[in-house]
Amino acid sequence: MIAASGLRWIFTLVFALTAAHGILRGTRAGVALPERVDHALHAVMGLSMIAMVWPWGMDVPALPQVVVFAAGAVWFVGSVPFRADGGFHPRKLLGTLFHAVMMAAMAWMVAVMDSGGTTAGQGGGGAGHSSMAGMDMSAGSGLSAMSLAGTGRKLAAGALALVLLAFALRRLARAFDAARALPAGGPEPVVGVRADALSPACHGAMALGMAVMFALLL
Repeated sequence: MIAASGLRWIFTLVFALTAAHGILRGTRAGVALPERVDHALHAVMGLSMIAMVWPWGMDVPALPQVVVFAAGAVWFVGSVPFRADGGFHPRKLLGTLFHAVMMAAMAWMVAVMDSGGTTAGQGGGGAGHSSMAGMDMSAGSGLSAMSLAGTGRKLAAGALALVLLAFALRRLARAFDAARALPAGGPEPVVGVRADALSPACHGAMALGMAVMFALLL
């Protein structure tokens, strides 16, 4: 999908870090089952995004990915009443919107990019390319090896890019605020505050990377 090799490696590093965060958090002792599922879904998302960056990723079957991410979107909304703190509150549902939208956006992106098992690439990404349903392989920018075909798909991708960018900025701002927080009586940040900044930072980086990927499809 990405034609520029330097940008490929940048995206790969970002998504690898977010996937590693999901794996490490999900395998810690004492983590409740719902949180383990959350982290597993984010880890799978990071790995899937890495595959999308590289031409060989077009060989990865699309249907299992669509099923996993669509189920993930349903999971984040439907599991709200079963979280460790229990009970249903509207704010909890709103808090899961970020994750549900990311999962749904991922499912949509994979479905649109589905080539039926064919491979494609430009700019060092492969020896050739073939037509993909919903994709224009000849109209990619200097950074992207493809672009969406059809006004409706472009509008949807643009809207998702804006939503994900807003989510990313919010999460990154929360991470910066947590990292800068100081205890009342000392100059050094609290260790727990730094730990609390890591999750929103990783989620914000993932959302930002996805927003850029959607923008490159326009």
